[in-house]
Amino acid sequence: MDNCIFCKIAKREIPAKIVYEDDFAIAFLDISPCAEGHTVVIPKQHFEKFTDMEEKDAGNLFASVQKVAKAVEIAMDAPGSNIGLNNGKAAGQEVPHVHVHIIPRYEGDNGGAIQSIVKTYPKTDNLEELKEKIRESLR
Repeated sequence: MDNCIFCKIAKREIPAKIVYEDDFAIAFLDISPCAEGHTVVIPKQHFEKFTDMEEKDAGNLFASVQKVAKAVEIAMDAPGSNIGLNNGKAAGQEVPHVHVHIIPRYEGDNGGAIQSIVKTYPKTDNLEELKEKIRESLR
């Protein structure tokens, strides 16, 4: 994509604080961090959504994410981290290029669990029906 900011970072057309790179992915510090050391990992190839990626590409991306997450936790002396992505605009994805956030976490840092992102309190008496609906969609 010509005007994709993350593609431009991957091509070194705009500067970024790059912390890791391999054949498939590149990782850099977030310019609007949620916590010190907040890092973003992107595939070098443009994919708008995670669900647009082939399984092999998703595996390559998360192999890089695992390496970077370990390094971030060590470097930041963090006992944990949130690792996540927003898949599509409705989910809060602001840059239409797949990217995974690694946010170092500490006891008492006032952050929430991943479940704190959205709470719609859906009904739960239809879990069997939902299970079947999702299983059908996998075929």
